[in-house]
Amino acid sequence: MTDALHVILDDTAMVAAGSGNILASRLIHRAHATQGWFLYAPTCALVEADRTRRGTAEHIVALPGVIVLDLDLSSALAVARDAVWAPAHVECAARPTPERPDGAVVATVSPEQWKRRPVRILDLNP
Repeated sequence: MTDALHVILDDTAMVAAGSGNILASRLIHRAHATQGWFLYAPTCALVEADRTRRGTAEHIVALPGVIVLDLDLSSALAVARDAVWAPAHVECAARPTPERPDGAVVATVSPEQWKRRPVRILDLNP
């Protein structure tokens, strides 16, 4: 177990961040200001967030503490096996990797959508 904290934003967390959700704002600030805190935005979730609320993608990628995760080969294969791209890319990004040996936590305001997926959740609902 490492001391680093890795958090993946799902599409609902990205929309919430652009809509004034205080917990999302604090998470973003913490990731920018605290060494060892990492915040990620998978591209498929970024697209879905922007479909829900126009301008969200530009807002999220402009934030200094957010790392955009491209759709690499392993992500593309995971997305191809799923009916919905955004959750599939988020789930794939939350799995352990050499950069994130303990995996990552998924930040969301819709925790019920993750009940059937093997991910740890950070509920951003107040």
